[in-house]
Amino acid sequence: MNRTHSSAETQSKLKRQGVLRGWFALRHSRDGIAATWREESAFRQEVCVAAILLPVAMLMPLSAVERVLLAASVLLVLLVELINSALEAVVDRISLERHELSGRAKDCGSAAVTVAILICALTWATIAGPLMWHWLVSHA
Repeated sequence: MNRTHSSAETQSKLKRQGVLRGWFALRHSRDGIAATWREESAFRQEVCVAAILLPVAMLMPLSAVERVLLAASVLLVLLVELINSALEAVVDRISLERHELSGRAKDCGSAAVTVAILICALTWATIAGPLMWHWLVSHA
């Protein structure tokens, strides 16, 4: 089967190679973050918590590995929330009608966010908890 491509298609494919491909990917990422910020209150709340926790993680007297673990656990929550939001959008795009599988998909996405939050809380409790406890006891 012989397929011919229009000049616009060929140019479009050429434009999105190399560095320009990365640029377009960043634009799509920005658009996805903006849409999630606009549509999902949970994401806005998690970003606000991240805006507090990330600087705190960098200022605590910890090793570089511990700082990375604290920051990664916070970013994991945002990552899973973005994926959950994408999953919900796809399910809603397919149909707004209630269906067992749609409900299960959304419940699983929500459960994934909960697990990410538990990982974050456990990481912070394990690494930062003793430091915070020591600080509270010494300043009481």
